[in-house]
Amino acid sequence: MIVVRVVQTGDVDALVALAHETGPGLTTFKPDRDALTARVARSRRTMDNQAAAHEAGYFFVMEDTATGDVAGVCGIETAVGLEQPFYNYRVSTVVHASQDLGIWTKMRALNISHDLTGYSEVCSLFLSPRYRTSGVGGLLSRSRFMFLAQFRERFPQRICAELRGHFDGNGTSPFWRAVGSHFYQIDFNAADYLSSHGRKSFLAELMPRYPVYVELLPEEAQNCVGLTHNDTIPARRMLEAEGLRYENHVDIFDAGPVLECHINDLRTVRESVLVPVEIATVDAYQDGLRSMVSNTSLGDFRVGVAVGVPVDGVFRLNPEEAAALDVKAGDPVRVLPLKNKQG
Repeated sequence: MIVVRVVQTGDVDALVALAHETGPGLTTFKPDRDALTARVARSRRTMDNQAAAHEAGYFFVMEDTATGDVAGVCGIETAVGLEQPFYNYRVSTVVHASQDLGIWTKMRALNISHDLTGYSEVCSLFLSPRYRTSGVGGLLSRSRFMFLAQFRERFPQRICAELRGHFDGNGTSPFWRAVGSHFYQIDFNAADYLSSHGRKSFLAELMPRYPVYVELLPEEAQNCVGLTHNDTIPARRMLEAEGLRYENHVDIFDAGPVLECHINDLRTVRESVLVPVEIATVDAYQDGLRSMVSNTSLGDFRVGVAVGVPVDGVFRLNPEEAAALDVKAGDPVRVLPLKNKQG
């Protein structure tokens, strides 16, 4: 069974190997052993209520329980911007008009913003190309919302997700080339690395102080504002299906879109239910109905996809699924029935 579970201290080697499969632009999951070890330790401290508010965050791995292979990761930062500023651009509209000349212009302007300070952030989503088959990516992305639904009291009112922006055929960001490179005087990957490791003072010291007029940029850079990287489009669709929306905030490096919403408006939070589990042979042909199912353990949270929906107030798992999710008969499980083509 493919499950997503909270990270354990013994996962570091597998995480380093998996991080080597990523490309540029994924700020929060780099093949750096020290950083990943610290990330795992921070996640465990958070679950033990030993993390300070500004450092609290959760990290999850996707595992094939048949082989032990770690195939993906995802994360939740509890509240961004409490210690290190959480910068983004707010895309606003500027209108200039002259009655005498009968002329008016409408332009987009990018203003440095701290609007999302204190939001939770879903982040670090990466799935190995070896596992990019139907339904697996959906499980990885939505597993975080099952965790949010189960432990709602641990999170604030709102949530956001920064998506990777557009890169050209040479693997570079046209927006960075037109804007960031002139102010920071380092390449994209170097700035990305420093930011991902909390070294953000250079941003405040060097970032533009005044609005950036989008229409004054090269056309290729203009077209990047709010544009999602091709590889990230499926992730965006899943987040939008969950309820997140683009509200005119973009990343300061590559101008990728930031999606956001109230946590209580997330589909998983609204529609998932808690029911007891029953261990039994499950009919594999229940009209094709499937559900996301998680246990309710904080320290060993696990979620996967199983056949069926709650019936008569219980959810039935076969013995293998129950073992993979670490539940026994009578334990409560959180269940989210999936719509067609989800999973």
